[in-house]
Amino acid sequence: MIVDATNLIAGRIATVVAKKALLGEGIVILNANDAVISGHKRTLLEKTKKDYDRGIHTKGPFIPKLPEKYLKRIIRGMLPYKQPKGKAAFARIKCYNTVPEQFKDQKIETIPSANLKKLPTTKFITIKAICKNLGGKI
Repeated sequence: MIVDATNLIAGRIATVVAKKALLGEGIVILNANDAVISGHKRTLLEKTKKDYDRGIHTKGPFIPKLPEKYLKRIIRGMLPYKQPKGKAAFARIKCYNTVPEQFKDQKIETIPSANLKKLPTTKFITIKAICKNLGGKI
């Protein structure tokens, strides 16, 4: 399954993708930097910065600065990643910021239940903006 994450809610993408990966399906997510997280912009930026600054640099928690890895970590939260079935499911998920050449001529799907238009408010921020705030080189 190849999913275009443009204007899709990250948490809802994660639930669908995690279920399909646990069932044994390979998942490819394209345009991960255009996925969105709902909420007030300032609050989300403060929360992610606080989470990033928490802990010790050798022990974690490790919050990625790259959008594709940030989305993959959100998906990891929906998986039992410490168990063998969760590790295998997590390995079946691939995330990309753009559309690589190998996927250009293949059928790209979307997840209708994760569309941004389903939000009751217009307050959201893209994963790209969050990672840029953390200091990622985008």
